[in-house]
Amino acid sequence: MDAVQNGRLDFLVKTLWEEIPGHKERAIFENYHEKRRAFRKFMNIRMPGRISEEFLEIQDAFLKEEAKEKGIVPITEILTVKEQFGSGTAFADKLSVWQGDITRLRADAIVNAANPQMLGCFIPCHGCIDNVIHSSAGVQLREECHEIMSRKRMQYGNAYQEPTGTAVITGGYNLPAAHVIHTVGPVVSGGLTDSLRQDLRNCYRSILQCALEKELKSIAFCCISTGEFHFPNGEAAAIAVDTVQEFLGEHGNEIERIIFNVFKDVDRELYYELLS
Repeated sequence: MDAVQNGRLDFLVKTLWEEIPGHKERAIFENYHEKRRAFRKFMNIRMPGRISEEFLEIQDAFLKEEAKEKGIVPITEILTVKEQFGSGTAFADKLSVWQGDITRLRADAIVNAANPQMLGCFIPCHGCIDNVIHSSAGVQLREECHEIMSRKRMQYGNAYQEPTGTAVITGGYNLPAAHVIHTVGPVVSGGLTDSLRQDLRNCYRSILQCALEKELKSIAFCCISTGEFHFPNGEAAAIAVDTVQEFLGEHGNEIERIIFNVFKDVDRELYYELLS
């Protein structure tokens, strides 16, 4: 491991460790992997709050270097489904399917499947996309989300939570993407209903409308509400494609590229079937 990155990580872990009430005098880690995991854990559990400019400068340098090491993917380098399959589907020259880590994508915005508290995932090193995006963006993302929610709670009351189907835009900070658009997708706890289908459709429309208002040209969508929120993958993909194509039919000149980002093979095959 690069000595500069290792030194940065030592500082970051030490600073966050010392913030934790009742921390021990010193945290000892067997190797770089353990230390890196501890950094993510401490970021995940940290409540919103100010932190030193020195920390932010070192954190930003560390995360930006990690992003380079992972490999930044400009969406202009991703084939459209027209180029990939010769697809004749609507807006085939604007749509792509890409499998991989969404935090590697350089786009005007990537989409985060958030929870109603809108502060990111507090479960240490959890595998959900909310955790992954916040961990790659840095502590500033939670701070901005907290500021947004604080303003809304002043307006709507302390019990306010972000409703399903809306969209909230923030900076991307140390992500290659310039912005993150957060949405709370529907949770399927029993059978799938028309109301839940409409909620998911609202997520996609709200995100696209947000992008339109901010004059963003490229968006990478995650598979909203699948996984932790249990929306059936096939229906989720069909709703995503249909809603995006419908929106492009209304505003096709304003938005240039839409990426359907998938992580699982099953989702890749579903989108291929819908768009090829």
